[in-house]
Amino acid sequence: MPPLALIQSRAYASPEESTRRHAELIREAAERGGQILCLQELFRTPYFCDREDPARFDLAEAIPGPSVDALAPLAAELGVVLILPVFERRAAGIYHNSAVVVDADGAVLGTYRKMHIPEDPGFHEKFYFTPGDLGYRAWDTRYGRIGVLICWDQWYPEAARLTALRGAEILFYPTAIGWLPEEKAELGRAQHTAWETVQRGHAVANGCFVAAVNRTGTEAGTEFWGQSFVANPYGEVIAKASEDREEVLIVDADLRQVESFRRIWPFFRDRRTDSFGGIGERFLDG
Repeated sequence: MPPLALIQSRAYASPEESTRRHAELIREAAERGGQILCLQELFRTPYFCDREDPARFDLAEAIPGPSVDALAPLAAELGVVLILPVFERRAAGIYHNSAVVVDADGAVLGTYRKMHIPEDPGFHEKFYFTPGDLGYRAWDTRYGRIGVLICWDQWYPEAARLTALRGAEILFYPTAIGWLPEEKAELGRAQHTAWETVQRGHAVANGCFVAAVNRTGTEAGTEFWGQSFVANPYGEVIAKASEDREEVLIVDADLRQVESFRRIWPFFRDRRTDSFGGIGERFLDG
């Protein structure tokens, strides 16, 4: 029954300050019993995709780089698994929105690169990020087999399914999502409901836990809505963070529920894989 720790944080003035503060939050999470710890998307910087600015590529780092070098040793010291979202510089002109999985002995197990890249007002991610090319992955950690997807990936059932088919018992979604001021009054509640509901559906459809870790605070006019949460295989929200506070949410995830749920709701068994031939197409005409 690994306790999950969802570290919901705000932006800090510099990458160095953010790293120091998140190290403190990681220690707090471990002291409170967290064993698998996840930070929010692009935790080390403010959300810089609010506008297109080539100078902001200077915020990127190699893997391994400053984030891994500073925080992976904490995993070994504290005996915790860490999910570290990173703005990855792969090569000149090739940058990814990534997450590094560090096991409880400090070993880097691997990297996930965000597959689905959005382009919306205030979220100009196509300018910054190359779509991921490592596929959907799952890793055996000291405390369970986990998969990682990132933010916009949340809306795609194919991403959740393929990660679950690789054996993931918990799907982690580091996230940076919020309300634009001109939309909140009319659409804010509906937008949040859609975001939470689709992920709860992934938990049910795949018989696994889902942990969504959002940031909080207002940056460049975007009000990040926090409300990080964990859903169990029935899609029930078993814990949720606040809308507007930095906090560490500790949630027990009884992985025995995954086996139990999949026995009585055998969605994997009953999949008609022979009928899914069109799923790889952009659109099916006629």
